Amino acid sequence: MARQPRIDLPDVAQHVIQRGNDRQPCFFRDIDRIRYLQDLRELSLAGACHVHAYVLMTNHVHLLVTPTQTSAISRLMQSLGRRYVRYINDTYGRTGTLWEGRYKSHLVANDEHLLRCYRYIELNPVRAGMVAHAADYRWSSYGRNAMGLADPLLHSHTCYSGLGSTEAERLQAYRELVQQACDEDAARFSDHLRHQHPMGNERFRTAIEAQVGRRLTPGKGGRPRKQKSET
Repeated sequence: MARQPRIDLPDVAQHVIQRGNDRQPCFFRDIDRIRYLQDLRELSLAGACHVHAYVLMTNHVHLLVTPTQTSAISRLMQSLGRRYVRYINDTYGRTGTLWEGRYKSHLVANDEHLLRCYRYIELNPVRAGMVAHAADYRWSSYGRNAMGLADPLLHSHTCYSGLGSTEAERLQAYRELVQQACDEDAARFSDHLRHQHPMGNERFRTAIEAQVGRRLTPGKGGRPRKQKSET
């Protein structure tokens, strides 16, 4: 089956995941994570992308990014991938690929779904049993979004900015949002990443389908019902 082209629209956020090849580690020391974040900041600023949330796990990366131009995220991930692989290979005397094929992504509506995506990304270390609380994990955007720590990589989305009129209000509101997370959210985001379907309400999905000119969500399985003959 032919691979569908990516859905890539300017000013619509995308949830991105990139995994290490064969689920192997892509970060070996803290300096590797620092280097990745530095490269991500430099390339996102140069490449017309706004990063809102992230987490660097041992063998994969989650990002929430809004491109301001068509194909900006694709260019960002290609440049970032090449630069980081070159750094890893030179540093550790290895050769070959580091990433598992193409990154996966899905669009996220500019509503409550976007804040849930923030939360889903930053809670990855908790779900993986690496830490008890998101604040205990250094390599995510939780420190900025929930605690107000400086992070020059991040650009607050308007949905996040709308959480309060002051920074203190926004931080408190976001911490409360994170506390409301449930297992259903994790399953839903995993499903959208797997199928790369837009996440949002029916109006959002319909608008995206109209823009790209194709159906983006699966229909119901099984044979269509037979119509009863008229008597």
